[in-house]
Amino acid sequence: QVQLVESGGGLVQAGGSLRLSCAASGIIFSINTIAWYRQAPGKQRELVATITSTVSTNYVDSVKGRFTISRDNTKSTAYLQMNSLKPEDTAVYYCRVFRMGWIGYWGQGTQVTVSS
Repeated sequence: QVQLVESGGGLVQAGGSLRLSCAASGIIFSINTIAWYRQAPGKQRELVATITSTVSTNYVDSVKGRFTISRDNTKSTAYLQMNSLKPEDTAVYYCRVFRMGWIGYWGQGTQVTVSS
């Protein structure tokens, strides 16, 4: 059974930092792409960052230079380091694991709230 468990969300002031974790089980973690998405109230879910099995990364323009996605295959865990947080980063953050030909799984989400 595949499970993805996000953690690390919380309330932080603007300019602060948080590190989200996405711990996976039930899969061969290293062969999959990991993605972080976010969904703010009343908005569509947005792709924030991805990291492939070859550690190639990609970011949405709004977080470039502030967020860093990484992975530790030995721990089957992916991370999203978020620095210089802004109120507009407030959202529920989800991780997803997938690869070509497999739609993958989603985590349950973790709330990030940035106060001004």
